[in-house]
Amino acid sequence: MVAERNDNNVKASGNVANSYTINLEIFSKRLKMLYSHWNEFKSDLWGGAEVFAVATPPPSDDLRYLKSSALNIWLIGYEFPDTIMVFMKKQVHFLCSQKKVSLLEVVKKSAKDAVGVEVVMHVKAKSDDGTALMDNIFRAVRAESRMDGLDVPVFGHIAREGPEGRLLELWDEKLKTAKFQLTDVTNGFSDLFAVKDPTEITNLKKAAYLTASVMKSFVVPKVEKVIDEEKKVKHSSLMDDTEKVILDPKKIKVKLKSDNVDICYPPIFQSGGEFDLRPSASSNDENLFYDSTSVIICAIGSRYNSYCSNVARTFLIDANPVQSKAYEVLLKAHEAAIAALKPGSKVGDVYLTALKVVEKEAPEMVPNLTKSAGTGIGLEFRESGLNLNSKNDRILKTGMVFNVSLGFQNLQMVGKNRKTQRFAILLADTVIVGDRVPEVVTSTCSKAVKDVAYSFNEDEEQLPKTAAVPNVADTVSSKATLRSVNHEVSKEELRKQHQATLALRKNEETARRLAGGGTEGIINGPMKPSGDLIAYKNINDIPTPREFMIQIDQKNEAILLPLYGRMVPFHIATVKSVSSQQDTSRTCYIRIMFNIPGAPFSQHDANLQKFQDSIYVKEVSFHSKDPRHISEVVQLIKTLRRQVASRESEKAERATLVTQEKLQLAGAKFKPIRLSDLWIRPVFGGRGRKLSGTLEVHTNGLRYATSRSDERVDIMFGNIKHAFFQPAEKEMITLLHFHLHNHIMVGNKKTKDVQFYVEVMDVVQTIGGGKRSAYDPDEIEEEQRERERKNKISMDFQNFVNRVNDLWAQPQFKSLDLEFDQPLRELGFHGVPHKSSAFIVPTSTCLVELIETPFVVITLNEIEIVNLERVGLGQKNFDMTIVFKDFKRDVMRIDSIPTSSLDGIKEWLDTTDLKYYESRLNLNWRQILKAITDDPEEFIENGGWEFLNLEASDSDSDNSQESDQGYEPSDVQSDSGSEEEDEDSESLVESEDDEEDDSNEEDEEDEGKTWEELEREASNADREKGNESDSEEERKRRKMKAFGKSRAPERGPGSSLPKKARFR
Repeated sequence: MVAERNDNNVKASGNVANSYTINLEIFSKRLKMLYSHWNEFKSDLWGGAEVFAVATPPPSDDLRYLKSSALNIWLIGYEFPDTIMVFMKKQVHFLCSQKKVSLLEVVKKSAKDAVGVEVVMHVKAKSDDGTALMDNIFRAVRAESRMDGLDVPVFGHIAREGPEGRLLELWDEKLKTAKFQLTDVTNGFSDLFAVKDPTEITNLKKAAYLTASVMKSFVVPKVEKVIDEEKKVKHSSLMDDTEKVILDPKKIKVKLKSDNVDICYPPIFQSGGEFDLRPSASSNDENLFYDSTSVIICAIGSRYNSYCSNVARTFLIDANPVQSKAYEVLLKAHEAAIAALKPGSKVGDVYLTALKVVEKEAPEMVPNLTKSAGTGIGLEFRESGLNLNSKNDRILKTGMVFNVSLGFQNLQMVGKNRKTQRFAILLADTVIVGDRVPEVVTSTCSKAVKDVAYSFNEDEEQLPKTAAVPNVADTVSSKATLRSVNHEVSKEELRKQHQATLALRKNEETARRLAGGGTEGIINGPMKPSGDLIAYKNINDIPTPREFMIQIDQKNEAILLPLYGRMVPFHIATVKSVSSQQDTSRTCYIRIMFNIPGAPFSQHDANLQKFQDSIYVKEVSFHSKDPRHISEVVQLIKTLRRQVASRESEKAERATLVTQEKLQLAGAKFKPIRLSDLWIRPVFGGRGRKLSGTLEVHTNGLRYATSRSDERVDIMFGNIKHAFFQPAEKEMITLLHFHLHNHIMVGNKKTKDVQFYVEVMDVVQTIGGGKRSAYDPDEIEEEQRERERKNKISMDFQNFVNRVNDLWAQPQFKSLDLEFDQPLRELGFHGVPHKSSAFIVPTSTCLVELIETPFVVITLNEIEIVNLERVGLGQKNFDMTIVFKDFKRDVMRIDSIPTSSLDGIKEWLDTTDLKYYESRLNLNWRQILKAITDDPEEFIENGGWEFLNLEASDSDSDNSQESDQGYEPSDVQSDSGSEEEDEDSESLVESEDDEEDDSNEEDEEDEGKTWEELEREASNADREKGNESDSEEERKRRKMKAFGKSRAPERGPGSSLPKKARFR
């Protein structure tokens, strides 16, 4: 019956058939591996055994790892307790109960086909002790041995496993008295299990994913909550809660069947000075200790289909310098040990690599370093023979898996608290040895310093300082009395102190860079010519004209003009413009202008420069009685010219592109990370209907493609400078944005910014335009659908981002330093970076605006200084000028920022260590940067950027009249709110000056009249108009009202207000 089946998974007959199946394909494959390994390494690893037995003990509630159980699972897929297997060259004997025999019957044919051995079953009845069956097996062993010419067979067994249960005790007794030559085959099994096949790797990865997810999604939030709420929770209680989560993965939304999951060991939680870095350690009943300078160690191991994984992390609470240094050194050593797991290297080199890091970084901590960097891991938590210590000379192979565990133990620290005087640090990860680089399969749980070091005293220390912040109404008086009365420093004072320090540092840095010639930017040279303009290589190629009239040869990109009885060709690229007109006599004229050298506004064409001494045709005109033909010719010339110009422009753009590596597509076995139904910006060219596409992550980059074969964009990981994920909060789109190092082509557009987005809401227009009730069921249902759609999109994007971040955390991408950054909306502000207002948001590394085009992505570490311009009393908005370290690069201006955002921007700039200055006017930065690059020594000698220091310049000129005469803001307006409000806040001084005529410039030199003189003139004018009846009190009241509102009086023809000085 079994022989007729073709399925790989065959169910056994009998009662157990419903619950167990044996994968015969895997059984055959691994039985071949077993016999092949045995034959190849019989003398080296198998002790010369001619036959060997594996005796599996009865089931136990204790967690234990046995070679016999591992062989059962590896070969058959299940553990067969109370079972004896004897492997001979021509036979395999099973001694077990009837139920197990009925399950094992199906392997007989597979064993015969795979290695040519006969499977013999020995059924042990419940009342039978198995003596007779054992004797039958021993007789078969002796018979085969005599056939091989051996009097005493060499019998292998697992010497380290003691007998358990009546059956195995009897077997052990009979084996020792059977007069066989016994040998230990433990090393053979260890080497056999060391290299994992793809099925085993998959099980290990699933186990590692569960382990890392429990640590990241349950343990870390749980510990943080305990500390934040200052709860008293026992280590053993945390252990129990964590174990429950491992056994029920659904609690943390991990889609693994709980039947296939188990723990490797009870989760370990340690703190309070009592630390044991061995996996056999246990969580005691002491409360979690999280006072200042305390250390918490968490270690978790889980199994999937009996394959183990492990992760351990150490968390530092208000760490002191000793603890911080110890962790940083251990982290470097741990990363070095992982990187040393390369095929062909010795196992012992892994520990020696980590030891060298500690000896270099902290030699005083070498005695505290663990004596091993971990062990092999798989079906056993600690695989014998794969210990990562300095004495192991075994060679690493692709497919081996290790639990890389490294720690410092018994570190001492000076302090009064007994629980913090002694501490330990432990890090562990599950790592697969790859072909080129190792794969850390538990990397989703971060071990970076920023993610494990917690500081809880910072807010408490700053609390008294924030209490002294003055009210807005008392700002003027409080600034004068803050130091003397309150004896505390305001936020503004702290900012000023920090900015003064930054100014010194910035000037020193700039001086060093200028001295080293570091201001040179990338200067784009002239565009390379695409080649000589050749319409026809030979006169015979010119087509024979059908009629003596203007013709367009689209194939050769030429126009044929009838001149003096001949058709003369001109390449379309030589045409500058073409136009036509018609007079009253219905005669049409066509005028064709050509590019010639020396003409104003002519393009720098290499072909024109090459033949400057030649005679050029500047223009030709023709007249015709056929207006339809003239119109058609003009249209054809314009269309062809546009096509050629577009092609040449694209070719020139592509010529300047940096050659990138080829995208390596993910193999068929590994399903790429995918995000569907995305739109792209910039969009592909063409007039067809726009299509959404799919973004996929491959081996070394991303690929976006639509259903059209020509609409495809590849983004290499190595070309990504910044990656952003911005969920839709107050916007209509959720997006992923990539800012690149080098330009790429999207369609026919050259760009450094590529964005993929989804609209989270559909635009709906209500027919009739009437208001709908807030309690309208349709309205409520529609809003619910929108919320669900928005949440689903956000979740899909977040999952994609998390998986890509996990990929970028792999060792092969560590040097790229890639991670999705998310804009911090709470720090955002409105401004005009280009032509329209936008919401500009900082991230941890950039200042970005990703909704309106053109996009804004400014890298913070490329910024030299920031100048806040038009900052003064009475201003409704101000401007921000960003000066880059590359002085050849134009400054970036963000105009019309509301004054209400000023304090927040200054606080953000200060916290990111960016030096900022304030000025009352806009500056001409092109001239300033030109002056700096022309004479950098003078710039350094004059104090560097301190010429922008408004307070310093004010204090130097306290006695001058100019500083006392006051500053007239540009946006003082009347109450009526004129249409000139936007013009008053215009930020570009150069454009304002261009609009002013000569008479206005002369008026600027005149001194304006005072408010008293203007009021006196107004009173005289009122009297002349017959308003002398107004009392003096009413005039005074009007005067005070005018002052209170800061109204500007109406100017007569000869009067003028004082105007602010201008920079050019």
